[in-house]
Amino acid sequence: MTQNNSNWERIYAIISWANMTTNYFARHIGLPYGENLYQIKRGNNGISRDVAERIVAKFPEISKAWILTGEGSMFASESSSASQIPFYNCDIETGLRNIDSMKPSSSLFIPQLGSCDLAMVYNGQAMGRSTPPGTVVIIKKTDIDAIILGEEYVVVCEKFVTLRKLRVAKTKTGIKLVAGDRKHFDDMTLERSEIEALYHVEGKLIINN
Repeated sequence: MTQNNSNWERIYAIISWANMTTNYFARHIGLPYGENLYQIKRGNNGISRDVAERIVAKFPEISKAWILTGEGSMFASESSSASQIPFYNCDIETGLRNIDSMKPSSSLFIPQLGSCDLAMVYNGQAMGRSTPPGTVVIIKKTDIDAIILGEEYVVVCEKFVTLRKLRVAKTKTGIKLVAGDRKHFDDMTLERSEIEALYHVEGKLIINN
């Protein structure tokens, strides 16, 4: 990883944690335009002390030393870092199966969600407007006997990984996987024994850039 890419990843981690768009984040910390941040993203500029101080003034939870150097924790106190959620900047339907061999790109801090396992990007089309492509989904592994019908889950089976709402199937041992966009995507039915892992969608970050 180059230093320039590392600079942007730290800025992006803060933007994601704050649940803001890049332009809104720039205005929030007192930059008239998002161009200052996009120059960091392109690798043309590093993170200046002025930018770091503007961020810390609005978000005192963030460590200024970490913003400038990448050393230590993103958060200034241990209490802020306790609920960090590992964020993997890859598609959940292709990357989740390889999670054990991957390292997080950054971390999210969303106190309202409590303890979650990880966050990834959903790039699929099946969920329609409820979970559009590019949504960051925050998930927690659960047992199939603890499912809440009608809610969204990431289902891992031998043939595929998919994000769907779960409903009752016609058979006692089956689970129906329902798309948000039922006009273009058919329902699927799996036997409970076919499901290798199940993750409940605890929260979603729908970012409009």
